[in-house]
Amino acid sequence: MSRDNDRKTPVEIAVARHRRWWLAIVVLILLGLVYYLVFVNQYVVAFVSPKDHFMHGSIGSETATGPPYWVFKALPVMYADKLGPEGWGRFGFLYEKPDDDLPIGVSRRVVSGVERVWLNCSVCHVGTYRLPGDPVRHLIPGAPSNNLRLQEFIGFFIDVGRDPGFTADALIATIDAPEVGGDLNILERLIYRYVVFPRVKSAFLDLGTQLDFVKRQEQWGPGRVDTFNPYKALQFNFPMDEAHISGAALNGSSDYPAIWRQRPREGMNLHWDGNNDSVAERNLSAALGAGVTPVTVDRASIARIEDWMWDLPSPPFPAADRIDQAKAAEGKTLFLRYCADCHGFKDVNGYSYDRQRFTRLGKTVPLAEIGTDVGRWTSYTENFAAEQNLLYAGYPWRFSRFHKTDGYANHPLDGIWARSPYLHNGSVPTLRDLLEPSAKRPPVWLRGSDEFDFAKVGYRSDQSAGGDLFRYDTTRPGNANTGHEGYRYGTDLPDAAKDALVEYMKTL
Repeated sequence: MSRDNDRKTPVEIAVARHRRWWLAIVVLILLGLVYYLVFVNQYVVAFVSPKDHFMHGSIGSETATGPPYWVFKALPVMYADKLGPEGWGRFGFLYEKPDDDLPIGVSRRVVSGVERVWLNCSVCHVGTYRLPGDPVRHLIPGAPSNNLRLQEFIGFFIDVGRDPGFTADALIATIDAPEVGGDLNILERLIYRYVVFPRVKSAFLDLGTQLDFVKRQEQWGPGRVDTFNPYKALQFNFPMDEAHISGAALNGSSDYPAIWRQRPREGMNLHWDGNNDSVAERNLSAALGAGVTPVTVDRASIARIEDWMWDLPSPPFPAADRIDQAKAAEGKTLFLRYCADCHGFKDVNGYSYDRQRFTRLGKTVPLAEIGTDVGRWTSYTENFAAEQNLLYAGYPWRFSRFHKTDGYANHPLDGIWARSPYLHNGSVPTLRDLLEPSAKRPPVWLRGSDEFDFAKVGYRSDQSAGGDLFRYDTTRPGNANTGHEGYRYGTDLPDAAKDALVEYMKTL
């Protein structure tokens, strides 16, 4: 009798089966939700201020390129013998405050459940200066990154990948060390040992394979970058051996540009060689250089930065009382005569970017005419431009305006005091030196100081400036300081007239 009572009716069996199906569906939904939230969805730190977003916000580079946060924190401790007490500051990375967790230009994003870090726009576009006798370093958002030693930074990761001492045990022990404070649990240690470390090691080794040619290049030094040769290798797998690239094309390092006042620059020939006239395309191309891909790029994040720098004012000269107004007035007349047609002009109404009035502004000047170093121009080829115009295919922002030009572009000189050194390859330390013919410009000088020279306008370039300075030799490939000289460029003027021109350019 009891066995008959225990037997389920067909209805009860159907209800139980129905409940099991619903339970299975709910469990699958929950697992799918967890998988999406942990392993698919990405999380970024949001910043209210556009400036803070520029300095610290993610543009999507972490997804394809960035190492885990704890790896980035551990490496300066593991390799303290190479980086010293400066840590990432050894490569010119800047901090707004001494106790900041990450440098300016390094952002974070949670990808596949792991917090990762990598570069954003500000790593290349925050400059500094110090006033004579004052140890305080002032930041200039939007200025060229005159401190960044990117070639050495890249070389460090390549060396780490090839180092037999870079092991899972060493990495985990350093992450758990008090100086880093990772305090990994048992599960996290297993993940780092069997998942994270092999991927990081492989990524560093791949970087060394792809950018092996960099060791054949002249040293870039602080504040300079080879814009397009690494781009060719990383984005398109161009062969970069000696059979496929000339010595001139191999050495195309140039200074970082300033990024303020982008609105009036729309339609001008951008980049040093003027290879694109679209600010938006230029920005997306620069993002690729920071480590994003056409798939991982955070277009909305970059749009915020674009909005911010569209009307970002150039920085005022840091000591108005150090401007001789009478001499500057004389220089203003000379600037209008010798410089304005190529570079625009500033008067009581502000800086004028009027290309109808200044007919050569934003246009390229043929190499034979401008006479500056050919390396940067040679490194950018027609084949490379064709490949670039295939990027972002399938998106509304696909590239279409990259092209090879006949020389270098004339740019506005707003905020020129904060853009030292000068010429596209940063081969002339000060504005006053630039107004001399190349035979009288410094042939060898020291680069890397950010102490300002009020008289010559630029950074100090002599040994007494102190610090870890880089010996810049203008006789080396890509480093020539020739060009931009002769009557039309003001290098034949008397010394007093040249001094007046420099005085006026303090006001731009």
